[in-house]
Amino acid sequence: MSGNAHTLSQTTKWLITVTVMLVAVMEVLDITIVNVAMREMMGTFGATITQITWVITAYVVASAIVMPLTGFLVENFGRRRILLVNILGFLITSALCGISNSLFEIIIFRALQGIFGASLIPLSQFILRDTFTKKELGKAMAVWAMGIMVGPILGPTLGGYITESLSWHWVFFINIPVCIVAFVLTLTYIKETPTKKMPVDWFGITALAVGIGALQTFLEEGHHYDWFASTFIVALFVAAVFGVSAFIIRSMNNPHSVIKMSIFKDRQFVSCTLLMLLYPMILFGAIVLQPLMSEVLMQYPPQQAGLIMAPRGLASLLFMPFIPVLAQRFGAKIIIAIGFLVTAYGTYLMSQWNLQINMGKMAWEGVVQGIGMSMVFGPLSTIVFDNLPPEDIASAAGMFSFARNIGMSIGIAMFTTVLTQQTQINWNRLGGHINAMNPNLWHWLNVQHTTMQNPVTVQNLAHMLSRQANMIGYINVYWLASILFLGLIPLVLLIKRSRINLNSMGAH
Repeated sequence: MSGNAHTLSQTTKWLITVTVMLVAVMEVLDITIVNVAMREMMGTFGATITQITWVITAYVVASAIVMPLTGFLVENFGRRRILLVNILGFLITSALCGISNSLFEIIIFRALQGIFGASLIPLSQFILRDTFTKKELGKAMAVWAMGIMVGPILGPTLGGYITESLSWHWVFFINIPVCIVAFVLTLTYIKETPTKKMPVDWFGITALAVGIGALQTFLEEGHHYDWFASTFIVALFVAAVFGVSAFIIRSMNNPHSVIKMSIFKDRQFVSCTLLMLLYPMILFGAIVLQPLMSEVLMQYPPQQAGLIMAPRGLASLLFMPFIPVLAQRFGAKIIIAIGFLVTAYGTYLMSQWNLQINMGKMAWEGVVQGIGMSMVFGPLSTIVFDNLPPEDIASAAGMFSFARNIGMSIGIAMFTTVLTQQTQINWNRLGGHINAMNPNLWHWLNVQHTTMQNPVTVQNLAHMLSRQANMIGYINVYWLASILFLGLIPLVLLIKRSRINLNSMGAH
């Protein structure tokens, strides 16, 4: 922690907090806000579903490659310089995405946007830890965690509103004023850190880029190509294994590795990072499917589908101030464990939904998940770097953020595959009941005053079968997620630190 933390005024510290929160929330928001606009982009570019998903894949892959390099970039160029370059690059590429005239253009610009956005979150976390004293840090990290939690939840709401009210172009243009404000605040309040030119391990960087790029593309595109049935996906998997393995072997005894491997000797960092990988994997893997369910099965427009998600994020915000008191009374381990339990219960409530559920009930039950989120993200983000020396925090912050992102990608890929498979299984199982030997079919035909010879009847039955099979698929996914959340509870025992000081969490 820098000595500046003791000399800066409280006003300056909170202006720095606003600065880094702007860039962090903007980066998190930009991933989910674009998802809602995908349908409109398909129409503009004449693209298929498989083609348009590369708008998301390009960003996520580029971001995943650069994010672990945050510590290396800070050491070589300084945090202020890197932050300014990233904000400016994010501004320019956002504008270019908004004015793109072809699918190829927007994919290229999204990849560049991902490169500039990759370090924004780990840099924000690193700067906060260097700005506040230990007694003040908890409050700052709680505010930071709120933005990281709420961004992915409110993204669909904001994206739906912008897409319906304006056009998909504005989901990118909205970044421009935020970037301008953040750039000016960074110039004014963020101080530069000392730099030292480190030898560049080009082999390590190349192996890391190939491994992580292939892994992220494998996760993002696997379900579109039926996973290992595709030669392309198999090639990506092989490249990921070889790339990551080559990087680890290269870095084990390399003092000039672009990622400081010494951070993985700290049990506190490793255990918190593992939980930060697994929890978002389950949470966002399930949550990302909800807007799809709302729009496709419930026929809600994008704006309403987004509004259903909003209470979950707002609940996280409102409950966060209570976390310091609970952490002081019960300890970090207990709070995180209860957070897993509450999230599991909220997901279990989702597994009880049906095609007749109303919008209000869906929104209200999401609040339970939101409360659980605040009990997990806040304490984890506060204690993860406690035992690391200051010079390692930038590198560790990059890996901590990378764990969250790769966890989200794994979860989305996993649950999307489960949904597809379960829907097909349910379709075959339910379809087997539509036969001449089933008295319920004849009863339904009589009530509808129709026959199986009527083409409209066959179409109606097929539509009903598809909706029911799909809904049961979602229910199965939520059941699985709730069980997996319960499975995380024993892993809390890996965390060394049990109790968070009340002052450290900012409850004065």
